[in-house]
Amino acid sequence: MSTPGNAANPAELTETTEDKRPKFGNRFLTDDNDVFKHNAWDNVEWDEEQEKEALAAVTKNSTQKMNAEDKEKFQNDADKFWDSFYGVHQNRFFKDRHWLFTEFTELAAPHAAEDQKPRSIFELGCGVGNTILPILKYSNEPQLKVYGCDFSERAIEILKTSKDYDTKRCEVFVMDATLDEWSVPFAEGSLDIIVLIFVLSAIEPTKMSRVAGSCFRYLRPGGLLLFRDYGRYDMAQLRFKSGKCLEDNFYVRGDGTLVYFFTQEEVRDLFCKAGFVEEQSVVDRRLQVNRGRMLKMYRVWIQTKMRKPITETINQ
Repeated sequence: MSTPGNAANPAELTETTEDKRPKFGNRFLTDDNDVFKHNAWDNVEWDEEQEKEALAAVTKNSTQKMNAEDKEKFQNDADKFWDSFYGVHQNRFFKDRHWLFTEFTELAAPHAAEDQKPRSIFELGCGVGNTILPILKYSNEPQLKVYGCDFSERAIEILKTSKDYDTKRCEVFVMDATLDEWSVPFAEGSLDIIVLIFVLSAIEPTKMSRVAGSCFRYLRPGGLLLFRDYGRYDMAQLRFKSGKCLEDNFYVRGDGTLVYFFTQEEVRDLFCKAGFVEEQSVVDRRLQVNRGRMLKMYRVWIQTKMRKPITETINQ
């Protein structure tokens, strides 16, 4: 199993309906009669009945697990399914993530020239550049170095053809981030920021800790890991049909790509065991609406910032 591109996910495309809005946590629904006045509402609380309905839906669609032969096929051929996706959707999957610099202000360039020390940013599962290209486009840092990897050769090919791809400040390459040893153009302990956006969810759960450990090794002391991914009971999870579940909370989509749905505690435990210290952890519960069709869509994302300690703790 390898690390896929974060740009390709059909469920993520729903999120782009509110890309240009300010940082989440600023728009609250206080009157149900106002629900269709905006495209999205923040921090929507679920009542007990809604929680029960979500649990029932997940229990129903995960009771029948996929047989071992099919499960092995989807896991072993994951790169082929992502390559196929990029081939089919190459004209419509790029979305400029305007929320990057409000949710993750650390990705923006320093304001003062004297503060503009050389920075290095590495994104796992960079896809066609939904994160990398905005950074290159809006940053005026001459010494910025952005790296990206994806295990889809097709995604890397497309990214390199973008008009905003800057070979002087960016280097992308094909790599399976779940491997024990990374083949990368930078040294361990050298990166300032590592980005994981809608990518860890497509990795087999048993291999996630390996990825977290590798991220820890390659960050410099004091370096930062930025994480955003699907949360438990997200709309996408509830919509799966029976027979698409590989294991609890881990599914295969109709196009053959895989997705896991996290809890806040799982994410915290995963990275803290790797050595990180948590700086931010939020559950972004959002109600998105289709005002034309009068539809409600409940989205759940986990957003986390993890810091590598400047002084590592040595186990006695």
